[in-house]
Amino acid sequence: MRRPAGCGRSDGIFQRGDRLKPARHNRGDDRRQQGQAVRPPERQAEAQPRPRREGMLPAERLPVILEVLPNDDYALLDSGDGEKLEQYGAYRIVRPEGQAIWRKALPEGEWRKADAIFTGDTDEEGLGRWRFPKQPLGETWPMRHDGIDYLGRFTSFRHVGVFPEQATHWDHMAGLIAGAKRPVKVLNLFGYTGLASLMAARDGAEVTHVDASKKAIGWARENQEMARLGDKPIRWICEDAMKFAEREERRGSRYDIILFDPPAYGRGPKGEVWQLFDDLPRLADICRSILTPKPLAVVLTAYSIRASFFAIHALMRDTFAGMGGRVESGELVIREKGAGRALSTSLFSRWVAG
Repeated sequence: MRRPAGCGRSDGIFQRGDRLKPARHNRGDDRRQQGQAVRPPERQAEAQPRPRREGMLPAERLPVILEVLPNDDYALLDSGDGEKLEQYGAYRIVRPEGQAIWRKALPEGEWRKADAIFTGDTDEEGLGRWRFPKQPLGETWPMRHDGIDYLGRFTSFRHVGVFPEQATHWDHMAGLIAGAKRPVKVLNLFGYTGLASLMAARDGAEVTHVDASKKAIGWARENQEMARLGDKPIRWICEDAMKFAEREERRGSRYDIILFDPPAYGRGPKGEVWQLFDDLPRLADICRSILTPKPLAVVLTAYSIRASFFAIHALMRDTFAGMGGRVESGELVIREKGAGRALSTSLFSRWVAG
């Protein structure tokens, strides 16, 4: 479900937000030590800002809170004291959750029923490991979302190969595809393990899935086979997201729906540098340029950034000036099954055609 790279998820280097972390630098100046990448001259030239779009700003709707409720496939059972207790299919899993600053609601005995617990170093660049209190579990296990089978994964970066909060975007996309009553092309940038791509393909779209990590592309292909969707039109492309989008713009490729879920910071397979606040405006503008004449939507999700959704909301309205439609922005949240509290997971902003 998702979760780099405007520089991609290079294997073992980085993924969305805290999905994978930047590798520690063995040497470098203070900017590197502070997580600020030093760009080569050619990338600095490419990163020059594009002209501001002219025209009326799209209508706006905010704040919008999109929430995922517990179901048979996934449930947030409880959260608090910096942790969350989740049910993924047959497995009960405990992971760190920095935003859960309240107290746990369920008794400790419920937490002790966990099948897997993420432990170890959980800071911004840290690696950890999984502990299995009942019996050792393999790296993967079968999961399902809305009838689509896929593989959950225990990774060393606390993630499990799926981001349940994204389900609201997938449902929205399914409605757009069905309502279009015509062939629809979807571009999924920073596609990770491919659940969004599989959902779009199942719903009838032709999909291009881009991720800079060979490992993530391999996982996504496994999920396609697991979902029995091998006959669906999905292009799996392992490449830097910014480079791919720039090339699509040059050769006139066009899409009806674009999903992009960039990391805060990352590196691509050839050392390309991605800094969200520096590079997001350019990528958003390119996404506008590669839309079809009758587009449906562009959906941006942002994890682990020090900004309000108002920031990406203003960016998306500026980017789609003169296009009509509306920009909806807010947060993705997961509703607890137990106490009913809402756990915020990410910011989002989406432009939807009028």
